Amino acid sequence: MQSIARDLPPPSPWVMRFSRLFRENTRILDLACGGGRHAIRLAARGYQIVAADRNTAPLYENLSDAVPRNLEIREVDLETSTGWTFGDEKFGGIIITNYLHRPIMADIADALTDEGVLIYETFAAGNEKFRKPSNPDFLLRPGELWDCFSDRLSVIAYEDGIVTDPRPARIQRICAVGKKREGIEIPPCQAAAAPAPTS
Repeated sequence: MQSIARDLPPPSPWVMRFSRLFRENTRILDLACGGGRHAIRLAARGYQIVAADRNTAPLYENLSDAVPRNLEIREVDLETSTGWTFGDEKFGGIIITNYLHRPIMADIADALTDEGVLIYETFAAGNEKFRKPSNPDFLLRPGELWDCFSDRLSVIAYEDGIVTDPRPARIQRICAVGKKREGIEIPPCQAAAAPAPTS
């Protein structure tokens, strides 16, 4: 990785695994990107990244130098604005981790290109037994990610259960692609660094 970042928290193995499906030169939206643990890593590998969050200060703090040209940072608050703030923009990849705002679920699917890749991972009902979030408004209902996206996209992988690493949590996670994407080769299960873009 280019030295464009300070020490970052570890990435999600789910995101890193399925980021192998992103195509070269595609635009990727990292929604609710936080400190940029995924956006910065993927930008360092040449992807065109739009990193969006209501508080972008942690992302700027994690950049060791100037913002690279292929990393666009947007400060947006989807929960207090008039809704989806990306208009009719399309993305070849969308990443969402540890974030849930139900009113924009349909917008997320609409924003993906016909051959794009959605990677989504967040907390689910049952997580309250382990730690926060415990408010049902921020926890997926059983099968909710599947129900939200399986009609609109082609699901490549889906999990709903308890994880223990880095600490116990109940999560759901999905990888789905646009309906025109064909010939998908499922990436192997390994917590590897994000690969370079593929052609």
